[in-house]
Amino acid sequence: MFSALARKSTSKSAAALTSTVRRTVGVRGFATDESHQPPVSVYGTAARYANATYIAASKAGKLSQVEGELSGLAKAAAESPNFAGFLDNPLISRENKSAQIEAVLQEKNVSDITTNLCTTMAGNARLSELTKVADTFATLMKAKRGEVDATIISADPLTKSETNAVAAAIKATSKGASEVVISSKVDPSIIGGIQVQIGDQFLDLSIKSRIEEVSRTSI
Repeated sequence: MFSALARKSTSKSAAALTSTVRRTVGVRGFATDESHQPPVSVYGTAARYANATYIAASKAGKLSQVEGELSGLAKAAAESPNFAGFLDNPLISRENKSAQIEAVLQEKNVSDITTNLCTTMAGNARLSELTKVADTFATLMKAKRGEVDATIISADPLTKSETNAVAAAIKATSKGASEVVISSKVDPSIIGGIQVQIGDQFLDLSIKSRIEEVSRTSI
């Protein structure tokens, strides 16, 4: 019984998603002007560095280059224990760490903007947060391109057409979005329908949530 209900519910979820996103998430705007300010607001220590770097890169016309460089540094930190250890090592003086990271980046012909970011972070004893800055910068660049990240959770793997329908519903309710990047997960416990994570917003359109809602309703 649940099997048929699950598939039927999933097919209806994309349509339901459009109105639900409007109510729950609201309209997400993306910067369309030509200013150098970051297109979305982010907060925290890493965000301050990312924002400053975005503005500098935008003015220099090097946003894509800096994005690639920061992504490469984050990847190096994830794959190289030695590099990660260097970034995190509190025993290296600020001056030495700044000089060492500058020498490495200059050898790799990294842009002056990314180099200045890293030497400044080293001088402020913040180089351990470089990967966070890279992730935040990537968030700013996705917003600039109008990309929306969404995770779809379903009881069974969705077909390509179902995934495309959900992506279209999300795109239709996100002003300025040019692309929806979908990540899929399978969780049989939700029985049917879908759950969608968009940023920090969670939309539960699953059969499980409906059953729980009914069970809480007084008769």
